[in-house]
Amino acid sequence: MNTLLTKARGGLMMGVAASALVLSGVVAHAETIRWARVGDALTLDPHSQNEGPTHTLNHHIYETLVGRDDDGELTPRLATEWGISEDDENVWVFTIREGVMFHDGSEMTVDDVVFSINRARTTPSGMAALHAAVEEVTAVDDTTVHVRMSGPAPLYVQNLTNTFIMSQAWAEENGVEVAPDFAAGEEAHSVRNTNGTGPYRLVERDPEVRTVLQVFEDHWDDAPEVTEIIYTPISEAATRVAALLSGEGDIVQDVPVQDIARLEQTEGISVVRGPENRNIFFSYDMTSESLASSDAEGNPFASPEVREAMSLAVDRNAIRQVVMRGESQPSAAPLPPFVNGWTEEMHAFDDPDLERARELMAEAGYGDGFTVQLDCPNDRSLNDESICQSLVGMMAQIGINVDLNAQTRSLHFPLIENWETDFYLLGWGVPTFDSQYVFDFLVHTREGSYGSFNGSRYSNPELDAKIEALATMTDLEERDALIAEIWDEVMEERIFLNIHNQVLAYAMRDGINLDVHPENQPHMATVTFD
Repeated sequence: MNTLLTKARGGLMMGVAASALVLSGVVAHAETIRWARVGDALTLDPHSQNEGPTHTLNHHIYETLVGRDDDGELTPRLATEWGISEDDENVWVFTIREGVMFHDGSEMTVDDVVFSINRARTTPSGMAALHAAVEEVTAVDDTTVHVRMSGPAPLYVQNLTNTFIMSQAWAEENGVEVAPDFAAGEEAHSVRNTNGTGPYRLVERDPEVRTVLQVFEDHWDDAPEVTEIIYTPISEAATRVAALLSGEGDIVQDVPVQDIARLEQTEGISVVRGPENRNIFFSYDMTSESLASSDAEGNPFASPEVREAMSLAVDRNAIRQVVMRGESQPSAAPLPPFVNGWTEEMHAFDDPDLERARELMAEAGYGDGFTVQLDCPNDRSLNDESICQSLVGMMAQIGINVDLNAQTRSLHFPLIENWETDFYLLGWGVPTFDSQYVFDFLVHTREGSYGSFNGSRYSNPELDAKIEALATMTDLEERDALIAEIWDEVMEERIFLNIHNQVLAYAMRDGINLDVHPENQPHMATVTFD
């Protein structure tokens, strides 16, 4: 077997160490953590939706074959070893951890691993694109699983950090052999009930209100210091901070940018900060003949001149200074800088040029402007709605009148997945640390397992073929060259109107230690107390 503990390719972002914590703070209960963030998990089904906050909560209940630590390195979880078979370069070999128990008391087997990967790669699973190159998953013996790819796939293991393992027997008993279709609003037993192998088991679930997890005594790993988690989504920024300051909360994951400096100066509170593996961008319907939410003749977003004009009207530095209070990294590149494929050239952006933008609008036949609806989430992350409001004002300067529609993520994401939005904001992380992840979900034509979040409706068969080829390329220099070639076309087409990369801040009561995680997936099992 080849090297087993493979590291992520590209520049690995180093996790930011927690601030030094003083001993004067008091934690209400050393074993209980009251954890608040801006939004709830959209579903507890482990494969239904590929979304950051959803994965974050599910990581406490379910587990993956491999994990990623705060330094961005792959770590063993339910697989103790992995590598490409010495006998067949198309086969990945995973050695499965023995003695792992599900929360219902049954023992995890290799059959559960096979079932889970197959479930994750079957539409309508939100994870299907990550496994598009998988041809077959087989259990070789009691501890070994083989994953046969359509060709050599040296980076496939990077795609497994959010692919959870679930009980086949439990899924069959409850009629959830296939992941429910989130975009269609499909309900299923696995949406509100769980049976994982993680360090915590679900004991109470009231969506958008409160979720309680308790330590799973039969977990295979060392027992965590936190034995109970009370997870509360609080969309209002002031209320989240007030809960922490009043002692009603212990950890706030999404610290409002306007409160970071104040909290850093507040006795009894510590703040840890670091860059996130996520960027914020706008996109638009580039191909429809007309827009449902617009009074424009034809589709203005189909015009390269209009897309360029919009980019020239955006003042990214103003958004950083005014909206984000300095807590962002403005960029034209729709991927974070530590992802393989990022370049300084992609990152660079033009200063606003309203005169040229208006000229381009006139050249495109929209000199008198047009009206369109912008769909924006208001409970996904920090300041999404404020970013959208800023864009409304910037677009007005070149004659684009934007009607802002801000709503919860549970309503926003289906608009993108069902092609019911003309213009929208999206935040996108790259858990594989590789550009292929962006291409598979956001650029490739929506067909089969590809393009599930390609709300722009962009379609280029020649580019699709290049994207698909990335999964099985063994010459990494040649692969990187193809990635650069794809990015050149994506940037030239202006499929994305990128704004910035996010910066994270967690606030907590003194005496609690929790590092910033690059995927913004803090795990309460890693919390320690002074």
